[in-house]
Amino acid sequence: MPIIVFGSLNMDLVAQVPRLPQAGETILGTGFMTVPGGKGANQAVAAARLGAPTAMVGRVGDDSLGTLLRDSLQAASVATDEVLADLGPSGVALISVDELGENQIVVVPGANGKVDRTDVKRLPLNNAPSEPSILLMQFEIPLEAVIAAAEQAHSRDARVIVDPAPAQSQLPPEFYRLVDILTPNQTEASQLTGLKVSSVTTAMEAAQVLRQRGTSTVIVKLGSQGAVVASNSEVFHVPAFQVEAVDTVAAGDAFNGGLAVALWEGKSLRQAVEWASAVAALSVMKSGAQASMPLREEVETFLLSHHSGSLLA
Repeated sequence: MPIIVFGSLNMDLVAQVPRLPQAGETILGTGFMTVPGGKGANQAVAAARLGAPTAMVGRVGDDSLGTLLRDSLQAASVATDEVLADLGPSGVALISVDELGENQIVVVPGANGKVDRTDVKRLPLNNAPSEPSILLMQFEIPLEAVIAAAEQAHSRDARVIVDPAPAQSQLPPEFYRLVDILTPNQTEASQLTGLKVSSVTTAMEAAQVLRQRGTSTVIVKLGSQGAVVASNSEVFHVPAFQVEAVDTVAAGDAFNGGLAVALWEGKSLRQAVEWASAVAALSVMKSGAQASMPLREEVETFLLSHHSGSLLA
């Protein structure tokens, strides 16, 4: 399979609020939605809706939410043969979204917390060296499983892309050497490096710190400030597309799904990051997680209207 996502599936319980509450404060919401999510499933839907053959590997519970989560993936043409139903509840995420599109999220892992090394054996990695797989991962499943999957993919010459979210401050040194592309946002980059990442300049500093630990390419996602990229051969900044944000919940997942598809199609790193930025921009213009992932035609139309036709090749 060209693109494999090993990660989480959650049902998102989303409350619209006029503003995000402070600690100990109760506020009245203005709306509520129950939508399929989970960083892993979101990235799988993003890649599939962009036209790439995509498989999801993970676990759901044996409850009604688990059935809905798999149905949502299948509706987006994601292969779900390796999404197992486990005894117990599915993962859920409690999300508050304010009028500016900013959010607060609490994740309860459920079945995602049971993912382990046995699941790694089910990764449908391509055997042909001429067609290596791209493996997308996140930190909403146990880190031990993520590292084992990275080892497996590394041994099969697959490209490993990791979104280190939720943020963790301590990662084993060997982890970085197994990751081809690390894509933290500014909060995650701050926690991983101990630096205060708030600008393009500080993001470049953090990216170089992470590269020195063994990851060949680091992409720091800065939201409305765009993305900073540091690789073995270049360091550059890609500005964000200016759009009106409605809901930023799955913007990072949209970016990673778009990045994987662009690289699979042979785009250069710079082109892939610009293309992924367009996918993310379109996602924040709609509510919901998987529901906000754009179709390929939408991305192509968006890029043409923003004078980036060269990225369509």
